Amino acid sequence: MSRRCVKVYPVFERFWHWTQVLLITILLITGMGLHGMHHLLPFGPAVMIHTITALTLLALWIFATFWLFTTGTWKQFIPRIEGMIEVARFYAWGVFRGEKHPYKKLFWRKHNPLQAATYFGLKWFVFPAIWGTGLLYLGYALWEDAIADSSWWLSVVANLHLLAAYVIAAFIIVHVYLLTVGHGFRSHVRPMVTGYDEIELTAEQEAYLETNEPERLRHARATPAE
Repeated sequence: MSRRCVKVYPVFERFWHWTQVLLITILLITGMGLHGMHHLLPFGPAVMIHTITALTLLALWIFATFWLFTTGTWKQFIPRIEGMIEVARFYAWGVFRGEKHPYKKLFWRKHNPLQAATYFGLKWFVFPAIWGTGLLYLGYALWEDAIADSSWWLSVVANLHLLAAYVIAAFIIVHVYLLTVGHGFRSHVRPMVTGYDEIELTAEQEAYLETNEPERLRHARATPAE
């Protein structure tokens, strides 16, 4: 196998990522304002911005889900036990001792086992929880009279929505922190800006890309992997 600089993040994936960053940031800021944690915006405008941003993000997630399944990219997010303990040990211990990351990014597997498991949990549990509770909260007037003790159920929905938001906020903090370890913040962020990253390629994959998708390869050849 050899290391080559390959476009692993297509335009839509990068657009999806950075648009999601912007929208979630707005949601967190307006959400904190709605809970009285700051007073940057009046309550009414904060509700309006929060609602419009949430619906925009939901539309983006629906379209991104369609893209993931039609392109087969969803396979990147299937978690595997193999290698997870080694990666977890690296982040908990090895990174502070200057050890090399145990996972080598591959053409068909750009997320390490811990990343894949985290993204899997977010996409299949946390995000649906915040979608569902947000829509229930937004549509409270539609089911207020249909359910006994609807005000109590509304408080349950609101607290579950808040819990999911805290989980997402915690993920963002950890995600940004992990970008600072290893090769440094810039080297981790650059691939999501340019689309290119150094990954392991088999001779067959390299030959396929050279022949059929040469635009995905940068011409500078990296040294063979050990």
